[in-house]
Amino acid sequence: MFKGLRQEPLEVLPALILGCIILRSGHLVQCKDGGPGPPTCLWCNENKACLDYPVRKILPPASLCKLSSARWGVCWVNFEALIITMSVLGGSVLLGITVCCCCCCRSRKRSRKPDKSDERAMREQEERRVRQEERRAEMKSRHDEIRKKYGLFKEQNPYEKF
Repeated sequence: MFKGLRQEPLEVLPALILGCIILRSGHLVQCKDGGPGPPTCLWCNENKACLDYPVRKILPPASLCKLSSARWGVCWVNFEALIITMSVLGGSVLLGITVCCCCCCRSRKRSRKPDKSDERAMREQEERRVRQEERRAEMKSRHDEIRKKYGLFKEQNPYEKF
């Protein structure tokens, strides 16, 4: 395959508990089960034992192996680091969801209720509209007076005179 790399055959040692086997390749030790699916074996670094993982419990009990020396899945990640990483990631996801919900609620509240500048603009627009209507009515009355004065007043029914 690759020049300069030599492949050592894997040495397979049966574990004390049936189902889990120890695979040694150089200085790497792997604790695996023979079946398909997720790993069900636990490597205890403290006593160098390959044990069946207690699947009924979330964390291995201290009587089986200390949490700091327990390895599962891959040999270089211990349970303490895995728990800390997963809790930080879970907390970050929850924090992100909370922030998104707060931002959405705040923007909805803002869109429902106009703020002070919007209220002021609407009030000023209404005042301008009222003043414009007053001016329009005043101009109409002036024009009507001028029409009356010069006899140009438009009557409702032009046939009433006859």
